[in-house]
Amino acid sequence: MYALDPRQECPQIGVMLIETETTPNPATLKFLPGRQVMDMGTRDFATPEEAEASPLADALFSLGDVQGVFFGSDFISVTAGPGVAWSDLKPDVLSLLLDHFSANMPLFNAGSAGGISVPVEDDFQDDPADAEIIDQIKELIETRVRPAVANDGGDIVYRGFDKGKVYLHMQGACAGCPSSTATLKQGIESLLKHYVPEVTEVRAI
Repeated sequence: MYALDPRQECPQIGVMLIETETTPNPATLKFLPGRQVMDMGTRDFATPEEAEASPLADALFSLGDVQGVFFGSDFISVTAGPGVAWSDLKPDVLSLLLDHFSANMPLFNAGSAGGISVPVEDDFQDDPADAEIIDQIKELIETRVRPAVANDGGDIVYRGFDKGKVYLHMQGACAGCPSSTATLKQGIESLLKHYVPEVTEVRAI
């Protein structure tokens, strides 16, 4: 836990604490400001262009060493670029987060739809005949998978079901994580196969 306000010895001045947690992805750190970040859903920023909708995400990308930002319900995951040492980057990220949350700045630009959680469009046109199977898959992902991966600073979104194969999109710390394949195969695929026999495979897209 990091006490970021050097004036913490003064009781009349509020002290903001931002906790950091490692994730299974060594390139990604999870930052917890101790308050709500997203009112609903999550937001993933994979490019500086996407980050323009959010002053905070834009500022993080502007550091130059950041290649991914993810907003969860009560955390921000930041992914460092290849070869970037977190020992060098973390103080700059913490400083930006402290400035943002201490000033109660808006998470998204005024007048934009950036703060609205928009479901990711499915990559496949699901067969109406599979509706019951798909509902089971989505419920398992929502109740069993997403809460677990949120603890690791990421998210997994359903993208389609086709001929027994479930397609998922990995975000935040899950994207590019060395252990993501094991998570998919040993964790999510085993879970879905157990509860939904029609599932034969899980793939990340």
